Amino acid sequence: MDISIVIPAFDEAMKIGRDVEAAALFVEAERLSAEIIVVDDGSRDGTADAAREAKAAARIPVRTIRLERNEGKGFALKAGVLASSGEAVVCADAGTCVPYSDALASIRRMKAGELDVALASRRIEGTVICRDRPLRRRLLGWAFRLAAVALAGLPRRITDPQCGFKVYRGAVARELFSGLETPGFVFELEIILKALRRGFRIEEFPVTWTCDPDTRLHPASQARTILKELLAVRRILRKEPGRGRATED
Repeated sequence: MDISIVIPAFDEAMKIGRDVEAAALFVEAERLSAEIIVVDDGSRDGTADAAREAKAAARIPVRTIRLERNEGKGFALKAGVLASSGEAVVCADAGTCVPYSDALASIRRMKAGELDVALASRRIEGTVICRDRPLRRRLLGWAFRLAAVALAGLPRRITDPQCGFKVYRGAVARELFSGLETPGFVFELEIILKALRRGFRIEEFPVTWTCDPDTRLHPASQARTILKELLAVRRILRKEPGRGRATED
């Protein structure tokens, strides 16, 4: 199987069908062999049913994993990635903020053996912002990155760790997520830092990005939890042996 597309969703019944259909249209247009995996993170609004009812070509399997309670985005993605079988794994937020076609160049490089982890970035040359986040959310994102650099050792060259669109070589994704310990918002930081420690080749890539104003993330009200997770990631990384190929500048 060429790719697995994994979409975590919490109370996304109004839009998860469009996400599945957008993913299926991309797969059809590119003639890829693929699966779409929706992980319902303990939703209360029928998200899982909406995902099952979405339209997709018969040859594209759409799988729904339902978690009995809200575990957090990190653990929802962990469940989806570990259930995947694609040579590449695309992780995408609900709301289709980034067109799936933006993943193609990274998928091709992974097939060629040139890349292990690709991170979408809203802050690098070539990115097109169609509708930006409100100023408050941008400032909170900037503050989070500074805290991630200072408290957890995020390399400064990683400009946008929290953008919710990432591509992994399949085996790498399943290795990294199998040991994920961070359930919530900060999980991506743990994944990125472990990837660097293990010497995986990691790069950012530009995207066409449109803000989804209907977000489940509220960093200001969740600040205490985020700080606790940041400190926990630092402790987790102390147990992580480096393998020496990556540079952390």
